[in-house]
Amino acid sequence: MSLEKPNLPGGPMSGIVANAVEYMVDAGQRSVLFLDTLRQRGDQYREQIAQTAPNVLSYAAELIVDGRKLAEPVNYALVRIIPPKGVEIDQKRRPFIVVDPRAGHGPGIGGFKADSEIGVAMKAGHPCYFIGFLPEPVPGQTIERIARAEAIFIETVIGRHKEADGKPCVIGNCQAGWAIMILASLRPELFGPVIVAGAPLAYWAGVHGQYPMRYSGGLLGGSWLTALSSDLGAGKFDGAWLVQNFESQNPSNTLWSKQYNVYSKVDTEADRYLEFERWWGAHVNLNAEEIQFIVDELFIGNNLAAGRITMSDGTRVDLRNIRSPIVVFCSEGDNITPPQQALHWILDLYADVDEIRAYGQTIVYTVHQTIGHLGIFVSGGVAKKEHAEFSSNIDLIDVLPPGLYEATFEAKGDSTFNDELAVGQWVMRCEARTLDDIRGMGGNSPEDERRFEAAKRVSEMNLAAYKKYLQPWIKSFVTPQMAELSRNLHPLRLQYEAFSSKNPWMKPIENAADKAREARKTVTKDNPFLAFQERMSKQIVNSLDQWRDSQEALSEAMFLGIYGSPALQAAVGVDPQSTPSRKREMDPKHRELLQARIAELKAKTGSGGLREAGIRALLYVGSVRGMVDERSLEALRRLRQSDEASRITLAEFKMLVREQFFMLLLDRKAALAAIPKLLPKDMDERRRVFSSIKDVLASSAEISGEVASRLDEVAALFGLGKADSPNIRSIGKAS
Repeated sequence: MSLEKPNLPGGPMSGIVANAVEYMVDAGQRSVLFLDTLRQRGDQYREQIAQTAPNVLSYAAELIVDGRKLAEPVNYALVRIIPPKGVEIDQKRRPFIVVDPRAGHGPGIGGFKADSEIGVAMKAGHPCYFIGFLPEPVPGQTIERIARAEAIFIETVIGRHKEADGKPCVIGNCQAGWAIMILASLRPELFGPVIVAGAPLAYWAGVHGQYPMRYSGGLLGGSWLTALSSDLGAGKFDGAWLVQNFESQNPSNTLWSKQYNVYSKVDTEADRYLEFERWWGAHVNLNAEEIQFIVDELFIGNNLAAGRITMSDGTRVDLRNIRSPIVVFCSEGDNITPPQQALHWILDLYADVDEIRAYGQTIVYTVHQTIGHLGIFVSGGVAKKEHAEFSSNIDLIDVLPPGLYEATFEAKGDSTFNDELAVGQWVMRCEARTLDDIRGMGGNSPEDERRFEAAKRVSEMNLAAYKKYLQPWIKSFVTPQMAELSRNLHPLRLQYEAFSSKNPWMKPIENAADKAREARKTVTKDNPFLAFQERMSKQIVNSLDQWRDSQEALSEAMFLGIYGSPALQAAVGVDPQSTPSRKREMDPKHRELLQARIAELKAKTGSGGLREAGIRALLYVGSVRGMVDERSLEALRRLRQSDEASRITLAEFKMLVREQFFMLLLDRKAALAAIPKLLPKDMDERRRVFSSIKDVLASSAEISGEVASRLDEVAALFGLGKADSPNIRSIGKAS
């Protein structure tokens, strides 16, 4: 309802007065409603922190394993997500497990909305599980102990789904991404595809002029401040500090835009704002040992990809041990985990794509253009596109030949080729890439690597000095009561408390807001005072953005200058003339196993039958395209379903594809020459398999050019002449 402008005599001045009155009434009501929204936020915060197991899951859940009851207790738990009414789950499909990030906030973000990682996985028919946590850590809990607990959780899920067509697909968001990567390297037999979203696996990586958060550790003198914060917390680190670090990256949003958006659209935005704040304000604690591991080993040490993390039993964490496909979500709009930090671990681990294949590894990445850090796993748009496509086509990822791929998405339309073979609103394809595609995103120079190495050494020295001279003294006088008071007085917590109903000054706001809703008068969109308000808001945002940019430029210049000093580098043991590299040579034992496997595959080149010949021929022809399309997978699925008698499990099919792929890679000429020996004498069977090959190839694009030429070769190998097979070059959508 809009306030009618009074018809006042007096010309232009009367119009100005009418606009001013209209705007002031609306602005006054909006102000009261905005304050009441802050009051509701404060009350919601108090209700959330009073719960034993607060979360923001939008689904009902059944507790399966309580981590507090394990032999090595942790504050984590495994729950089964109960499908909402109308959602059908296929118990034979592989389960999905979403592991939530414990980075200062409470659990539930992976199932925050109906259009979420959990939501789209269930819509695709997958059973879903969730690994969350409680606000308070168990005494003595460490990152390693959590990893062992999560292994038990995954084993439990596997035991509940023995008939599933594959091991669980595990999704790790942000902090949980590197955590499950560590576990997958230690217990590779537990995992199906691993999906990491917004996970910083190579924390030093980045480009000049962007992503200044990676400089923070060096500018603060290293991780001694982390230890100090934990000691002042009586052995606990307040997650509110991590949240504050996130907020400091975008001061215009933190200090103005987030609140202004609610104030300016209070009639429509209040509910969405409160829903998000329920998660954003639910701060949790970490043990001192946990946060120290995270900061020392990952943020400042950058030791994960370098293979310098060792477990208590002496096992070294080597991400090359992961045997499951790895899917990486990242975004150019993410200033917390930019694409370089999400992907450059690949450059640290492998010399080229052939080395990725030598480890039997399949890596698929997708780079969003604009979405921010939280949007990677919160945005409904991303869930309905990227997450939905991966959930629906996870089997495609699992049977991809080893290598490096980029997942791309094309919107379906009337002109989409064989659109009935693609589920959802998008067509996903995995296109072959090389390490140069990742290098092309930009990264550190040798000089930058020396700077970060120097910052790491300084951090180690400062931490050692703190532990020796200050830590015993601080621990001696900090009590649990003092630590609790300190946490309660944290600025992020105070802003919730100050506007809650606990504040007697906020009680009148609730009554005033009720009256404002009853008498609500909204300003017309063409009101000049409203336009002035918008201009002022934009000016405030621009000013804060300029301030942020200047601060970021200053921090980068300081980091580069301080840690680029040859004198400092030499003093901490970094050779100023060296060319640092974290790249590791292949383990001799793995090289021996690889050579034995190569010999085995070469010996098996002439073994097998019609199925091996068909897959080998399909891989030979299809590899020309340099990509695999979800429509091709759907065509394969239909072929498997139509041939019930000879169906094999997904795991068996995956092994078959990989073996035939490597045979072609090792000796293509010999692999092709052996095809006729694998074929039966029955020409009808040959024609049936050859026709299936054509159907799969024609499912995603017309057969022409080099694809058609190779298919001609295959026809000859199958002993099929022109009379025995259709005109290959005319095969297209009609097939």
